[in-house]
Amino acid sequence: MADAVLLDIEDGIASIRVNRPDRLNVLSVEVSEDLRDAVEGAVSDASVRVIVLSGEGRAFMAGGDLRHMAGASDRGRAARELIDPIHAALKRLSEADQITIASVQGPVAGAGLSIAMGLDLAIAAESSVFHFAYSSVAASPDCGGTWALPRLVGHRRALQIALIDDGGIPADRALELGLVSRVVADDSLTVETRRLAERLRDGAPAAQAATKRLYRQALETPFACQLDAEAEAFEACARTMDFERAVAAFLSGGRPSAKGGR
Repeated sequence: MADAVLLDIEDGIASIRVNRPDRLNVLSVEVSEDLRDAVEGAVSDASVRVIVLSGEGRAFMAGGDLRHMAGASDRGRAARELIDPIHAALKRLSEADQITIASVQGPVAGAGLSIAMGLDLAIAAESSVFHFAYSSVAASPDCGGTWALPRLVGHRRALQIALIDDGGIPADRALELGLVSRVVADDSLTVETRRLAERLRDGAPAAQAATKRLYRQALETPFACQLDAEAEAFEACARTMDFERAVAAFLSGGRPSAKGGR
């Protein structure tokens, strides 16, 4: 059987692809464990600047493996067998300096939607349909769904989506709500995802990592403390070669070219 998750690293971009298209890339125990290992491989590779997560076939991810839990004598334990590896992967991606991108198409449901919302950016094909889905199986969200959704759409709308809205959210509406960063034609998804990843790869890594970190902590940090964190991060960026080159190019009317200089 083919690997459940594929990892390719090329030119500073790590591509992680869930490879169970026959099951719409549901998060089985095997997929969750392999995804955790692939994330570790991508994050720990010093050459990687950007990490792209996608799914093979016609779906991004259609949630967790309900069959695994339904057939277990201890359903709670079975749930943790699925959840714990993927949560470990998501923690690593959240803490990593690399910018993360979800590239989605077709059904994006349950845990798949939670994962996509929790990454730094998300680009969606026009065919994408988003289902939060947890309420339909009498479960609360996992994979960061309760963290990401209210940050993207607000507290009350997040509860509306989680508890009441049963129909799928089409891609254009997902863009309006802020669930995704951009919507593109289905046949352009791969090319546009690569273009976005390359643009980020060619940016200043220290500045991008600092920006990611500051935004992720902002809603839990008092204003005065956030100002201190911003000042420290800006000072660190100002000491990099990327900053020196970018400022010189700006002042001369040229275009900066980030090289990752510290």
